[in-house]
Parts: sequence; C-alpha cells; structure tokens
Amino acid sequence: MNTVSTLTREQTLREMGLGPVWKLAIRAPAEGANTFPLSQGEGSRVRVGDDHRPLVGGCDEVLVSQDASSNDWSALQSAVLDCRLCTLCQQRKQAVLGVGDVQADWLFVGEGPGADEDEKGEPFVGQAGKLLDNMLAAIELKRGHDVYIANAVKCRPPGNRTPTDEELNSCRPYLKQQIAMIKPRLIVTLGGTAAKTLLQRDEIKVGSLRGQVHEYEGIPLIVTYHPSYLLRSPMEKAKAWEDLCFMRRTMFDLKQ
Repeated sequence: MNTVSTLTREQTLREMGLGPVWKLAIRAPAEGANTFPLSQGEGSRVRVGDDHRPLVGGCDEVLVSQDASSNDWSALQSAVLDCRLCTLCQQRKQAVLGVGDVQADWLFVGEGPGADEDEKGEPFVGQAGKLLDNMLAAIELKRGHDVYIANAVKCRPPGNRTPTDEELNSCRPYLKQQIAMIKPRLIVTLGGTAAKTLLQRDEIKVGSLRGQVHEYEGIPLIVTYHPSYLLRSPMEKAKAWEDLCFMRRTMFDLKQ
C-alpha cells in the first residue's frame, strides 16, 4: 500500500516538474469549511468529504453479476481472481481489481497492472503510482479518501505491452460493474487505453480529447495523460496540471 504523500503543495508541484510558476492562489476558507481553491486565482471551492468510507483493494478475478445494482464486492473480487476469459491470466501473479473508496465521487482508470502492481496486487504502486499520488495531492485528494483507482485490464500484459482489443473486451464487464457499484460523479481516464475502453473509440489521441467533458453512460468523463507517459515526457506535466484544474472545476460544477 502506498503511503500518502506528506509533501507540501509547493513540493508536490515541484515533484510534478511544474515549479513555482504553477502555484495555486490560496484564500482563507470560511470558518469550519473543508474546502480548497479550484485553480490559480480562482475563488470557487469544492468541498472534500470527511466521512470514512469502506476501502476495497488488491487482487482478486468468473462471471460479473448481471445485476448492476449489486454491491457485492467480494463476489466481484472472486470473479476477477478466477477469471480465464483471456490469455493474460496465464502469466499473472495476481489479478488486480482496484483500490479505494467504493462510494467515491472520483474514479481514476488506468491501463493495466505493471510489474510492481502484479507483485503487490494493487494498482499504481510503482513510480507511476508515486506520481499519481502527487497529482492527487496537488488537488488535495488521496487514494482511499473519496477516490477509487482501477484499470482497464486486471492482469499484467507481458512486458507491460498495451492490452489488445480482445483483452480489453474481456475485462470491460468487470470495469463496467465497478462503475455501476461505485456510482462516481466523475471518471478520469489516465491515458489512451482507458479512454478507448470507456468511450468505445477505435482511435484515441489523448491530446485531442483533453479539456473536454465526455460521457460514459451518463457519467461525466475527463481524459488526461497516464502518469507513466508523464514520466517519459516531463514537458507534458504542465498540460497535466491544466487537466487537474479542469477536473476540479468540473467536480465543483457537478456538486452545485
């Protein structure tokens, strides 16, 4: 399990490669309010939940419940643990369902487990996970608190290659069931593979889909870069920061 980042906001932005240029203007909230600013210079704020909701994490993969209203996470985990719908099950160490608050407003969806995730049974625990945690901290979120993290596929593709369409189609019912049970206010897809899975498009270019509110079965969806891509292309981190601010503005509007 990743430890929650203890970096200050400035340290977090520096970690993302944004530096002091991208500081947020922080205004004093009303007494007793649990809020944070939307973006640089803006006064609108979003409330952060204080309630402690149940956490679900780790490994697990047969058949997903046909009842979308079912909230049986144990059954879903068992289904994922026993899944043999595609060849990814043959080399996995663990199937990785997801981790976080099962009643979260925020759902982040990545591509699939890597070597670290396959070993530990939790999504985003390597260097990309560290960056994702820092990105969440930059908008005063953290995994397990009003945030759920999942992947488009639940087993590691060999060599961390991009999942095939067959593999994505095999795993889509699991992700669909997770979304139906969580009922998030906002879905954020991390990278083109997750966007392709939920938007059902053949060709996905993250750059052309950023800065817009898309939709998955009536739920607003925002597309941004995968943390692994940002590690390889640090010059794109400024765009990722724009996306984070856009996410918060969108969530603020959703809560009005």
